[in-house]
Amino acid sequence: MTDQIAMLWMRGSLSFLERLCVQSFLDAGHHVILYSYEPLDRVPEGVETRDASLILPETGDLVHERTGSPAPHADRFRYLLLARSEGMIWADTDAYCVKPFRTLDGHLYGWESDKHVNIGVLALPSGSPTLAALMDFTGDPHAIPPWEKPWKQREMAAARDAGEPVRAIAENWGVWGPQAFTHFLGETGEIARAMPQAALYPYSFAERRKLLMPGKDHSDAITDETLSIHLYGRRIRKRMAERDQGLPDPDSLMGQLLIKHRIDPCEAPLA
Repeated sequence: MTDQIAMLWMRGSLSFLERLCVQSFLDAGHHVILYSYEPLDRVPEGVETRDASLILPETGDLVHERTGSPAPHADRFRYLLLARSEGMIWADTDAYCVKPFRTLDGHLYGWESDKHVNIGVLALPSGSPTLAALMDFTGDPHAIPPWEKPWKQREMAAARDAGEPVRAIAENWGVWGPQAFTHFLGETGEIARAMPQAALYPYSFAERRKLLMPGKDHSDAITDETLSIHLYGRRIRKRMAERDQGLPDPDSLMGQLLIKHRIDPCEAPLA
């Protein structure tokens, strides 16, 4: 019995990118639970769907101001889910499964760069001190990030005391995600369990364009220890829509993965 994979797609139709990632887990033998706030279209057969509001009701408040992204909501959602669901593994809908996932004593996460441990693939035991810290920190939208420079913390504290608290999640990307996760992992010592970059993020965010390069050799990045490839969905979808007529080159890594899992991108176009 493989571990269960939990995902969140808030609403709307899945594009070929999300379908690819979901299908990759199914093909690896995982049971996939896809949470959403409305019924979804184009969900691959075999996926169990659940109501996301049972974990975290949607209020519309937990968004990144500049982009309008609900990433802070998704960050809080996964921490709540892991705290309530022992043995569950979280995966973003742009995380592609190379090999079946297994946790080590309930832990599964990895470095995405030399600065941050990402949360695109994540498992923590319910008793993890890191998870407890994340639950506490993300429970307050006005919490002051303890890793900020002292002068910045003083500035935010002064604004709070003046009755005008700063919502860090609205201003800065990743405050509740990789920034908080990396900080609290380091504080608790659980960062020692983080897997090397090749395991879950063989291409970093800065290298994401390589996913769409036709004819590229990926053997230096994707190795025997690679379990997942993060596809950086929001940015990759935007790039394909603007420069590639919404379709990946069949000879790119993205194109080859679609062929492998028999997914026709024309049947699930980008939104």
